[in-house]
Amino acid sequence: MPNTTPHASSSTTPITTPITEDLVHGALDLEHTAQGVLPHRLPTRARAQNTDPQLAMAEAQSSGVRLVFRTRATSVELDSLPTKRAYVGAPPRPDGIYDLLVDGRQAGQGIVRGGNTITVDMAAGTAETRPGPFGTLRFTGLPDHPKVVEIWLPHNETTELVALRTDAPVEPVPLRARGRRIWLHHGSSISHGSDAASPTAIWPALAASLGGVELINLGLAGGALLDPFTARAMRDTPADLISVKIGINLVNTDLMRLRAFGPAVHGFLDTIRDGHPTTPLLVVSPIHCPMHEDTPGPTALDLGTMDAGRLRFQAMGAPAERAAGKLTLNVIREELSRIVRQRSADDPNIRLLDGRELYGESDYAELPLPDQLHPDAATHRRMGERFAELAFTAPEPLFPNQGGPDEGGPDEV
Repeated sequence: MPNTTPHASSSTTPITTPITEDLVHGALDLEHTAQGVLPHRLPTRARAQNTDPQLAMAEAQSSGVRLVFRTRATSVELDSLPTKRAYVGAPPRPDGIYDLLVDGRQAGQGIVRGGNTITVDMAAGTAETRPGPFGTLRFTGLPDHPKVVEIWLPHNETTELVALRTDAPVEPVPLRARGRRIWLHHGSSISHGSDAASPTAIWPALAASLGGVELINLGLAGGALLDPFTARAMRDTPADLISVKIGINLVNTDLMRLRAFGPAVHGFLDTIRDGHPTTPLLVVSPIHCPMHEDTPGPTALDLGTMDAGRLRFQAMGAPAERAAGKLTLNVIREELSRIVRQRSADDPNIRLLDGRELYGESDYAELPLPDQLHPDAATHRRMGERFAELAFTAPEPLFPNQGGPDEGGPDEV
């Protein structure tokens, strides 16, 4: 990994480039802070309507967000202020990883130490914030020729961008400049990245790389709850391909009953269609998760495992509660199948992907979910490879090989 230290002045005078929206891909908004800019994955209006601290945390984490620019620089420095989280009684979380890509290929990784720390006590329901300094990420020895540089920010940390310095000028690379289609994806913590190895190794990022598309990732840990403001954000975001992964968070939170679920899905999809009337739209049902296949939520952290230094979740509902309309993963899969069949009569561009094709019962036997809920790094890779094949590279892919932005819809980035 490259050297990462607290900020120190360089012996030469590098070029400092302001970090503006045209350099940041994968974010829907940049908030100006006392330190610099903070990428957000939900726009200002959506954030104003949100009252959930979990969602506020998730959307401010930079899953899928990257700095992208063209340069012949051989040295790149990024000052950033991370906000890390620690949990009382749980093992220390590793520092978030930054991935460096040069002309689309992995060229390095790094971390930024220090920053702010939020210590959460799950048992007491409290959180304490300790401020810290920003640090500097350095990549040196890059090839001395014009190239596209991407710095993918940690998917599991809040990252304020303070300053970008290089030893040669940089210029932005518009999202459509490389001729790739834009894939807008929404899902839960599994899409956010959960326990993936690095930001380019979360399953949507890997699938986007294999499929040759540009990712905008609205995987929102704990926040895939059919919120209308999220649907409106997707409606207003330019995209050539759209996918919505629905299910596990609705069970985790025990948020609604079957009577409300169907209309809520229709409303969410209707809002997306208001801005993207003909864009290929893929509805993805939940992956296999044994504890909630036929047992409703809510989901709770097993505090006893934290005493042993492990994280493990458990289902708090009972299978008999399905009769009262409580949701399970199998109930959700059946309802999503019915909804997509119904809508496809008037919408030829909507498709369904059963999430168990990405990770099913046999996969669980080989690669179990370590905490009973989230995939590990190997499973992220398997899911990304499978999604890429099914959606992009199969002889009859779920996303067609041709197609651009909707006529009359949002088509500029």
